[in-house]
Parts: sequence; structure tokens; C-alpha cells
Amino acid sequence: MNNIIDLTFWQILLAYIFVLIVLFFVHKRGLKREKEIVISSLRMTLQLILTGYVLVAIFSYPNPLLTGVMILLMEIFAIGTILRKFKGKVTSKLRKIIAVSMFFGTFSCLIYFLFIVVRISPWYDPRYFIPIAGMLIGNSMTGISLGVKSLSEGIETQRNLIEEALILGATPQMAMREIINRTFDAAIMPTIQSMMGMGIVFLPGMMTGQILSGTLPTTAIAYQIAIMLGILGAVSVSVMIMLQLGYRTYFNEEDQLL
Repeated sequence: MNNIIDLTFWQILLAYIFVLIVLFFVHKRGLKREKEIVISSLRMTLQLILTGYVLVAIFSYPNPLLTGVMILLMEIFAIGTILRKFKGKVTSKLRKIIAVSMFFGTFSCLIYFLFIVVRISPWYDPRYFIPIAGMLIGNSMTGISLGVKSLSEGIETQRNLIEEALILGATPQMAMREIINRTFDAAIMPTIQSMMGMGIVFLPGMMTGQILSGTLPTTAIAYQIAIMLGILGAVSVSVMIMLQLGYRTYFNEEDQLL
């Protein structure tokens, strides 16, 4: 089980044939995505190489301050990614709510998962903290992005129905109930669909990595089940906080739709 195959530089280089295949298809179809594909491939490579060396240093000398800084940087980068995606499309108040939702939702679920479920020791062990935080934050980032998009589109397409409900005496919360429900459903659906296919349609990344590194499949399965439930919780909590606080930014103090 511990006979790990290390990939050499040339073996990794051979994997880039897949990038060339995609570039061929994109060029052939005239999609004009060549530059984006090349930049994303190079950026991914450089980011992972840099991250690898940073993690080696952090894992070699565990320190609560370094672990905390890494988690904070991950949160900031994730929040920044969401805000850049909706730059100019959301109000400054909603931007703050997005940041609070991401940080509180992911951090609270991360603390519960590591301290109550996994029970790591020492409490700041970066070998557990950083990879698991990355999965929770990454999936929550996707969930909130879908949530913000679905919320804004729902309000835009159903503005007349919302205003009619307000005229008839409904509160903003009552008028927005159906849109919020659909938005929450759309935001968590990718996570649910991913869970439904695991083990039969595909083996998830974390489990595959553990098996390739020599971990027993039964141990890898236990961790994968736990982390997927943690991801579901983090996405749900983050999105719900964003929705419950965020929908109010579309109304003024007189409960009128902006």
C-alpha cells in the first residue's frame, strides 16, 4: 500500500498534452479561448508549485500563527474572487454581507469539523487545517457565487410580482420567500449532485489522493464521507447567511424595492 509512484518533471510535462488537445478543439471551433486556456494552465501550475513549497515549510514547522495566517489569506482570496466576479453589479452593503457570510459560514463549520469531528492534536495542525479549510472555502465560494447570481436575476425577472406583493401588504421577507428558496436550492444543488455520484460514478479528489498516497481505502472513505458532509454544511450555512442578510439590500428603509 505504500509503494507510491513519484512523478518526474518529464512525466508531468507529458500531461500537458491534454492542454494541447483542448487548444486544438477550441481553435478548430473558433471559440477564441486559446489565451485564456494557456494563462489558466500556467497560472495553475505556478500557484500549485508555490503552494507546495509553502506547505512543506509550514508542515515542517507547525505554528498556530502561520496556520491562522494561511486560513485568513484563503478567506480573503475567496472573498476577493467573488467580489471581482460581481464588480459593479452589487451594492457596497451586499459586498460586506458576502464577506461576512463567507468568513463566518466557512470558519464556524471548519472549527466544528476539526475540533468536534476529527479532533486534531495539536489544535493548529496545518496538515489538517489547511487542506480541509481549502475544500470548505472553495465550495462555499462557488455556492455563494451561484447564490448572488440567482438572487439578483430572480429579483430582476420577478420585479413586478415582488412589487405587487408589497402593494398588497406583504413584507419584503414574504415577497422574497419564493426567490430565496429557489436561490438556496440552486446554490446547494451542485454539492448535492456531487454527493449523489460519489463512489459509483467517480471517486472524489480527496479520496483518490489518499489512496494514491498509500492510505487504506476504508480510511479514505471515512474521511471523504465526513468532509463531504462538512462541505454541505459550510455551503448551506454560508449561502443562507448571505440570503437572509443580502435580500434586504435590495429594499430601502420604507420596504420599497430599489
